[in-house]
Amino acid sequence: MKRIDLHSHTIASDGTYSPKQLVDYAHVKGLSALAITDHDTTEALAEAKTHALSYPDLEIISGIEFSTHSDLCSSDIHILAYYIDENDPKFQNQLKYLIASRTHRNEKMIQKMQEGGLKITMKDVLATSEDGIITRAHFAKAMENLGIVKNMRKAFDKYIGNDGRFYIEREKVTQKMAIQMILENGGVPVLAHPVLYKLNLKTLDHLLGELVNYGLQGIEGIYTTYKTHETQYIKAMAEDHGLIVTGGSDFHGAHKPGIDLGTGYGDLQVPYSIRDELYKAHLMNKKRRLSTS
Repeated sequence: MKRIDLHSHTIASDGTYSPKQLVDYAHVKGLSALAITDHDTTEALAEAKTHALSYPDLEIISGIEFSTHSDLCSSDIHILAYYIDENDPKFQNQLKYLIASRTHRNEKMIQKMQEGGLKITMKDVLATSEDGIITRAHFAKAMENLGIVKNMRKAFDKYIGNDGRFYIEREKVTQKMAIQMILENGGVPVLAHPVLYKLNLKTLDHLLGELVNYGLQGIEGIYTTYKTHETQYIKAMAEDHGLIVTGGSDFHGAHKPGIDLGTGYGDLQVPYSIRDELYKAHLMNKKRRLSTS
């Protein structure tokens, strides 16, 4: 059976593999398609696609993962996008704005940490990133390197998680904003790992109704950490709301130990047929985009 992985990260955001390394590994794992879905950036895509020309049996799907604010839960809600046009100037300008807001947040977090007595600088954090793009994972790694915490998980639990002492919220991007950005670009918007938000079924169903009204077209129903019953109820909700069921490992390399590309904790299987459903939706969105431009 041809297998795919629709959720992966590189050093362009908070993964530990370079784009070339990730493509090489996808080939080793025998994947037929791989979506690279870095947080709020498409920087890895050009290098990955060029390198993938060496592997004609491997398709690199242009993707991205947006972190969006919600009043329904304490964590951000993530919106994935597939088959985006990463060369669209309007889309890239919108991403630059989001990255600028992240940079401002990072500077405020460093200031708050220093005022709280932690000996850490932005230089320490930047040293953990190969391309200068900083997420909270890079803060956590810097804190581990400096001996402030024993491991990255402790950094999130005590200091920079949503309830941590030094957490500062980013400028709010809503699900509606992210979905509209994706649709205007011709991409396919998908709700990432809904089980992780720990919403009860009624609240999750309500959220899906809202997101479908905004234009949501898929939901991540196959995911590394899901139990069998969780996959089943997400698939049932997908059918109720007319959504494509997608799946992925959420591979980050060393930042998420034990989670392997394509197989998650070992038994993850994402069928190739999902790729075809997404591509069909992309073609419809692209046609709609061209007709209104």
